[in-house]
Amino acid sequence: MRRALAASVAAVVLVVTGGAAHAGPASSIAWAPCPDNPDGECGTLSVPLDWKKPRGERIDLALGRHRATDPARRLGVLMVDPGGPGGSAAEFALSGLFSPEVRARFDIVGIDSRGTGNSLALRCADLMDGQPSIYPEDEAGFAALLQHNKNVLAKCRERSGPIFDHADSAAVAQDVDAARRALGERKISYFGLSYGTVYGQMYAEKFGGKVRAMVLDSVVDHSVDARRFVGDRAAAADDAFREFASWCDRTADCVLHGQDVRAAWEAALVRADGEPGGRQGLLDHMYFALRGPDWLWAADLIAVQTLRTQAFEPNYESVRLATVCQDFSLRIRNFQEYQRLRAEELRRSPIMRGSFLGHDEATACIGVPGPPASPPHRLDIADAPKILVLNAKYDPTTPYAWAVNIKRQAPRNTALLTYEGWGHIAYPRSACTRGGVDDYLLDLKTPAVSCPAVP
Repeated sequence: MRRALAASVAAVVLVVTGGAAHAGPASSIAWAPCPDNPDGECGTLSVPLDWKKPRGERIDLALGRHRATDPARRLGVLMVDPGGPGGSAAEFALSGLFSPEVRARFDIVGIDSRGTGNSLALRCADLMDGQPSIYPEDEAGFAALLQHNKNVLAKCRERSGPIFDHADSAAVAQDVDAARRALGERKISYFGLSYGTVYGQMYAEKFGGKVRAMVLDSVVDHSVDARRFVGDRAAAADDAFREFASWCDRTADCVLHGQDVRAAWEAALVRADGEPGGRQGLLDHMYFALRGPDWLWAADLIAVQTLRTQAFEPNYESVRLATVCQDFSLRIRNFQEYQRLRAEELRRSPIMRGSFLGHDEATACIGVPGPPASPPHRLDIADAPKILVLNAKYDPTTPYAWAVNIKRQAPRNTALLTYEGWGHIAYPRSACTRGGVDDYLLDLKTPAVSCPAVP
C-alpha cells in the first residue's frame, strides 16, 4: 500500500473571508485500487501546507478507503485514525479491527496525517543516536540533553522541509474537513484511537456541526499541562502494576504466585542495576507488559528478566517532535524545572518510578522553541453531537483520569463508556465494548456506562 498511494486529486478551492479560510466546492478524489490490498482503494488529497495561507504552497496527503460492503444500507463515511502519532491511517482504514456490520454500513477512510505514512513522512530517528540520558542527574546532564535535542531538531527540520512546522493537531483537523468536502459528505463519523483522539477533539471543536458521530478510544486529554502530562501517566502506571500484582496473588499460573510481588519487583530492580539495559530498561519493559497487558511476561520480567524488543510506530520518534511538542506545553527550560517534574513523577509513582511514555515525550520536547502551535486548552465542543469516550480503567498510556476529565469538561456532549479492565485501546477488548461502540456508530445509541473486565 505504501507504494500505491499516488492517485491524483483536484485541489480544494478556497476563498478567504474576513481573514479565515473557507472551503469552496471540492472535486472528487480520484481513487485507484491498492495493488497490495485488493479490498482497498488509494488516493491523494491536495491541501494547503499552511491553512493560514490557503493560496500558498500545497502538499499531498495519502488516503485509504474500504468501501461499504452493503452499499444499499450505507450510512456514510467513517474517518479513522490509529494514533501514535505516526500510525498510517490509510492502512488502518483497511485493517480488520472493525466489525463486519461497521464495514458493511460505512465507507471507512483514513488519511495519513501530516508527517506520517505517505503524507511526507518525517524520518529522523537516526539523528537521535548517541542521545544522553533522559534522566539527567545534574546541570551538566541536562545541558547535554538540551544541546543534543537542539541539534536533532535543527537537522530534522532541515531534512524534513516545511512540513515539520505544520504538523500540529489543528492542521490535521483542517485536513480531515478538506477530505470530508472532497468526499462530498455533509457530515462524517470519526473513530480515533489514542493520539487520534486529539485530532478528533480538535475536529469536534472546529467543525462540530459536521460530525454525525465520534468515538474517542483511549483518550488523550488535550487540556493537561506538563505536570499532569507526566504525573497522571505515572500514577496510571502504578495502578496498572497493582492490578498485575493482584492477579499474581490469585492466579497459580503466575510464576510469582504466593510471593510478595512488590518485594520481588524491588529486588529485580536491584539485580537489573548490573545487567544490560540496567534498571531503566527493566522499568521500560514492564511498562509495555502492563500496556498490553501481558501479565505472564510481566511476571517473567521480575522472575527471570525476560526482555523483548518493543517498538512504537516506525516514525513515532520523529513525528512526536512535530506534533506532540506542538500540541502540548512541554517546555522544560532548565534543570530546576526538570527536577520538579521528576519529583512529581516519583511522588505519584513509587512503584514504576514514573511513566515511560510521559517522561519520554516530555524530555523529547526539551529545546523546542516558542509556544506550541496548537496549545492545550479546555475542551469546547458546544456545536458537536454526543461523543462517545471509551477507556480502560487501568491503562498506563492514556489514564482513565483523562477520560473522566473529558467527560467533566463537556458533560452534555459526551458519554463515557468504562471498560473495567486493563491495557491500552478498549474497543476490541470484549463483546460489550465492541457492541457498545458499534451500536453507537450504527444507530447513535448511547451505550451502558460500564463493561466488565475480561481476564
